[in-house]
Amino acid sequence: MTADDDRPTILYDGDCGFCRWSAEKLRRWDRERRLAFATIQGETGRRLLGDMAPADRLASWHVVMPDGTRLSGGAALPPVLDRLPAGAPLALLASLSPPLTDAAYRAVARRRRAIGRALGADACAVDPSRAARDAAPAASDAPTHGSSGAPHA
Repeated sequence: MTADDDRPTILYDGDCGFCRWSAEKLRRWDRERRLAFATIQGETGRRLLGDMAPADRLASWHVVMPDGTRLSGGAALPPVLDRLPAGAPLALLASLSPPLTDAAYRAVARRRRAIGRALGADACAVDPSRAARDAAPAASDAPTHGSSGAPHA
Protein backbone atom coordinates (compact mmCIF):
# COMPACT_ATOMS: atom_id res chain seq x y z
CA MET A 1 0.00 0.00 0.00
CA THR A 2 1.58 3.25 -1.12
CA ALA A 3 0.34 6.60 -2.36
CA ASP A 4 0.37 7.12 -6.12
CA ASP A 5 3.12 9.74 -6.18
CA ASP A 6 5.25 11.77 -3.81
CA ARG A 7 2.20 13.49 -2.30
CA PRO A 8 0.06 12.28 0.56
CA THR A 9 -3.29 11.00 -0.71
CA ILE A 10 -6.37 12.19 1.15
CA LEU A 11 -9.17 9.64 0.99
CA TYR A 12 -12.66 10.92 1.79
CA ASP A 13 -16.25 9.69 1.58
CA GLY A 14 -17.44 10.75 -1.85
CA ASP A 15 -21.07 10.18 -0.88
CA CYS A 16 -20.93 12.56 2.09
CA GLY A 17 -21.73 16.20 1.34
CA PHE A 18 -19.66 17.53 4.24
CA CYS A 19 -16.73 15.33 3.23
CA ARG A 20 -16.86 16.58 -0.37
CA TRP A 21 -17.15 20.16 0.89
CA SER A 22 -14.15 19.67 3.19
CA ALA A 23 -12.05 18.06 0.46
CA GLU A 24 -12.83 20.98 -1.85
CA LYS A 25 -11.78 23.50 0.82
CA LEU A 26 -8.48 21.63 1.27
CA ARG A 27 -7.96 21.52 -2.52
CA ARG A 28 -8.37 25.28 -2.74
CA TRP A 29 -6.07 25.89 0.21
CA ASP A 30 -3.46 23.59 -1.37
CA ARG A 31 -2.32 26.10 -3.99
CA GLU A 32 1.04 24.32 -4.32
CA ARG A 33 -0.64 20.96 -5.05
CA ARG A 34 1.18 19.15 -2.30
CA LEU A 35 -1.78 16.82 -1.64
CA ALA A 36 -3.66 14.31 -3.80
CA PHE A 37 -7.37 13.57 -3.34
CA ALA A 38 -9.46 10.47 -4.03
CA THR A 39 -12.72 9.04 -2.79
CA ILE A 40 -12.76 6.08 -0.44
CA GLN A 41 -15.25 4.38 -2.77
CA GLY A 42 -13.12 4.80 -5.90
CA GLU A 43 -10.41 2.60 -7.33
CA THR A 44 -7.62 4.41 -5.47
CA GLY A 45 -9.51 4.20 -2.19
CA ARG A 46 -10.22 0.51 -2.64
CA ARG A 47 -6.57 -0.15 -3.43
CA LEU A 48 -5.09 1.92 -0.60
CA LEU A 49 -7.65 0.81 2.00
CA GLY A 50 -8.32 -2.71 0.73
CA ASP A 51 -7.12 -4.34 3.94
CA MET A 52 -9.70 -2.45 6.01
CA ALA A 53 -13.28 -3.56 6.65
CA PRO A 54 -15.70 -1.46 4.56
CA ALA A 55 -17.28 0.08 7.68
CA ASP A 56 -13.84 1.12 8.96
CA ARG A 57 -13.03 2.73 5.61
CA LEU A 58 -16.07 4.99 5.90
CA ALA A 59 -15.69 5.70 9.61
CA SER A 60 -13.27 8.58 8.93
CA TRP A 61 -11.05 10.18 6.36
CA HIS A 62 -7.63 8.68 5.77
CA VAL A 63 -4.31 9.98 4.54
CA VAL A 64 -1.80 7.64 2.93
CA MET A 65 1.71 9.05 2.96
CA PRO A 66 4.11 8.45 0.06
CA ASP A 67 5.91 5.76 2.10
CA GLY A 68 2.61 3.89 2.62
CA THR A 69 1.99 5.02 6.19
CA ARG A 70 -1.75 5.38 6.75
CA LEU A 71 -3.22 7.87 9.21
CA SER A 72 -6.93 8.18 10.01
CA GLY A 73 -9.21 10.58 11.83
CA GLY A 74 -7.53 13.26 13.93
CA ALA A 75 -4.10 11.67 13.47
CA ALA A 76 -4.23 12.68 9.80
CA LEU A 77 -4.62 16.40 10.53
CA PRO A 78 -1.03 17.43 11.45
CA PRO A 79 0.70 16.07 8.31
CA VAL A 80 -2.02 17.49 6.05
CA LEU A 81 -2.02 20.91 7.69
CA ASP A 82 1.78 21.00 7.64
CA ARG A 83 1.75 20.81 3.83
CA LEU A 84 -0.68 23.69 3.36
CA PRO A 85 0.29 27.36 3.03
CA ALA A 86 0.45 28.86 6.53
CA GLY A 87 -0.76 25.54 7.94
CA ALA A 88 2.33 24.77 10.06
CA PRO A 89 1.06 26.58 13.20
CA LEU A 90 -2.24 24.67 12.98
CA ALA A 91 -0.32 21.42 12.42
CA LEU A 92 1.72 22.12 15.54
CA LEU A 93 -1.43 22.87 17.54
CA ALA A 94 -3.11 19.65 16.30
CA SER A 95 -0.01 17.62 17.17
CA LEU A 96 0.26 18.91 20.75
CA SER A 97 -2.58 16.72 21.99
CA PRO A 98 -3.39 13.80 19.68
CA PRO A 99 -6.24 12.56 21.92
CA LEU A 100 -7.87 16.00 21.91
CA THR A 101 -7.41 16.38 18.15
CA ASP A 102 -8.94 12.97 17.54
CA ALA A 103 -11.83 13.71 19.92
CA ALA A 104 -12.55 16.94 18.04
CA TYR A 105 -12.37 15.09 14.72
CA ARG A 106 -14.75 12.38 15.99
CA ALA A 107 -17.20 14.99 17.32
CA VAL A 108 -17.41 16.58 13.86
CA ALA A 109 -17.49 13.21 12.08
CA ARG A 110 -20.46 12.05 14.15
CA ARG A 111 -22.36 15.11 12.93
CA ARG A 112 -21.12 15.20 9.33
CA ARG A 113 -24.51 14.50 7.74
CA ALA A 114 -26.19 17.30 9.68
CA ILE A 115 -23.27 19.66 9.00
CA GLY A 116 -23.45 18.79 5.29
CA ARG A 117 -27.16 19.61 5.24
CA ALA A 118 -26.53 22.90 7.06
CA LEU A 119 -23.88 23.81 4.47
CA GLY A 120 -26.22 22.86 1.63
CA ALA A 121 -23.64 20.29 0.53
CA ASP A 122 -26.19 17.45 0.41
CA ALA A 123 -28.65 19.54 -1.58
CA CYS A 124 -26.95 18.93 -4.93
CA ALA A 125 -29.07 17.88 -7.87
CA VAL A 126 -26.23 15.58 -8.91
CA ASP A 127 -23.79 13.89 -6.56
CA PRO A 128 -20.42 15.06 -7.97
CA SER A 129 -18.60 11.86 -6.96
CA ARG A 130 -21.10 9.72 -8.83
CA ALA A 131 -21.22 12.09 -11.80
CA ALA A 132 -17.42 11.96 -12.09
CA ARG A 133 -17.41 8.14 -11.87
CA ASP A 134 -20.11 7.90 -14.53
CA ALA A 135 -18.35 10.34 -16.85
CA ALA A 136 -14.86 8.84 -16.64
CA PRO A 137 -14.72 5.68 -14.48
CA ALA A 138 -10.99 5.05 -14.74
CA ALA A 139 -9.81 8.65 -14.40
CA SER A 140 -12.21 9.80 -11.70
CA ASP A 141 -10.79 7.46 -9.08
CA ALA A 142 -7.19 8.55 -9.53
CA PRO A 143 -5.89 11.04 -6.98
CA THR A 144 -6.76 14.49 -8.21
CA HIS A 145 -6.20 18.05 -7.31
CA GLY A 146 -8.85 19.75 -9.44
CA SER A 147 -12.16 21.07 -8.26
CA SER A 148 -14.38 18.56 -10.08
CA GLY A 149 -15.53 17.12 -6.76
CA ALA A 150 -17.03 20.41 -5.55
CA PRO A 151 -20.63 20.20 -4.48
CA HIS A 152 -23.14 22.24 -6.42
CA ALA A 153 -25.07 24.84 -4.47
